[in-house]
Amino acid sequence: QVVLVESGGGPVQAGESLRLSCAASGGTFSNYVMGWFRQAPGKEREGVSCISASIGPTKYADSVKGRFTISSDSAKNTFYLEMNSLKPEDTALYYCAVDDPYSGSFCDARTYDYWGQGTQVTVSS
Repeated sequence: QVVLVESGGGPVQAGESLRLSCAASGGTFSNYVMGWFRQAPGKEREGVSCISASIGPTKYADSVKGRFTISSDSAKNTFYLEMNSLKPEDTALYYCAVDDPYSGSFCDARTYDYWGQGTQVTVSS
């Protein structure tokens, strides 16, 4: 069993930055993918960004390309989402998640196995 805990969310103004962190424990990962997802009021959960644990591709939603960066630190069992140039439409509850073993769908929330509790990001104009 894997436990994920997000942190780093909060209220910010448009144009500012935040870094979200996801600390993982309770499992030994092999072929897996990590991802950040978000859900805003009235909208379905969407994939924001995902990254392979091994050398491979990353994926970003079109709405965040060029502004958000996903990264990982295996020594700390932690992965991150650096969010720059935040916009009010980025306001959502952000979740980290792990797809382990890799399902074959890189950033599809329906295939992820482990989820954090969520951290709120609120961007004001």
